[in-house]
Amino acid sequence: MKLTLVRHCEVDEKYKNCYNGHNDIGLSENGELQAKELCQVLDTLEFDDVFCSDLSRTKESLKHSLHVKSAIYTDKLREKSWGVHEGMSYDEIVEREKIEYIDFMQWIDVLGGESYTEYIKRVKEFFYDYLPSLNNESILVITHAGVIRVLLSIIHDISLEEAFSTKVEYGSLTLKRIKNKNL
Repeated sequence: MKLTLVRHCEVDEKYKNCYNGHNDIGLSENGELQAKELCQVLDTLEFDDVFCSDLSRTKESLKHSLHVKSAIYTDKLREKSWGVHEGMSYDEIVEREKIEYIDFMQWIDVLGGESYTEYIKRVKEFFYDYLPSLNNESILVITHAGVIRVLLSIIHDISLEEAFSTKVEYGSLTLKRIKNKNL
């Protein structure tokens, strides 16, 4: 199965570099321009299925595409929920909560919201159980950087910390092939 993974386009400046999670925020003015350009590229490609996170920033990234008509919107493709820390930057969290960063997993755990175990399970089930059950060859997924990084961690058998150090630009396409659900 060939996956075309797309990170949503740019969000407003005040949300950049924040733990946005399930915050339902839209695109910036520049993000709107990115979305139009992205959709021009997507419209040159054919997909058997199109899936999109149900949050506004992902839906707005697809809205100018012909593929929007066949898109299936799902909460399974949402970013991890950060609970009370959603919309906050690292510095704001450290200042408000007086939390010290010790290592990647400690930081993730202390922030709360959706447990990382549940988040990874949700991503794994969508990409390795649900999508293969469709028996389609080419699938477009519009989602969030965190979801893409978790999938990269699984596909490449690298640590989450290593995967999360991978830059995933706004509006970028990542092509991956999943051969079977057990890799």
